[in-house]
Amino acid sequence: MNSPILTQIGGVFIPVSDIERSKDWYCDLLGLPSDGEILFGHLFVIPMTGPAIVLDSRIYTSECVLNTPLFHLNSHDIDAAYDFVRQSGAEILTDIEHDHWFNFKDPDGNVLMVCRS
Repeated sequence: MNSPILTQIGGVFIPVSDIERSKDWYCDLLGLPSDGEILFGHLFVIPMTGPAIVLDSRIYTSECVLNTPLFHLNSHDIDAAYDFVRQSGAEILTDIEHDHWFNFKDPDGNVLMVCRS
């Protein structure tokens, strides 16, 4: 059966309480300029290689905070990534596990993961 739905992910939504603060935090984390436009007063799209990250303050509630990572960010240097995230002040949840990955939280408590690529 042919499906009109593509086998592609266009974006991953992350619920955030403050779109301005989150835009700046995620752009700092990824080394991107934060001068992009906030859409409709509640959305900010972070262009990525692969699916975009879509920050959305309209869908935020304390109950919808991501307690497990829905995706991981890649790094060629997991030790440098760990040190960078730790120095940013983010809450680190795990050490580098199996020399491959670690978890941390964004300012709203969403759990994120970085993996060695």
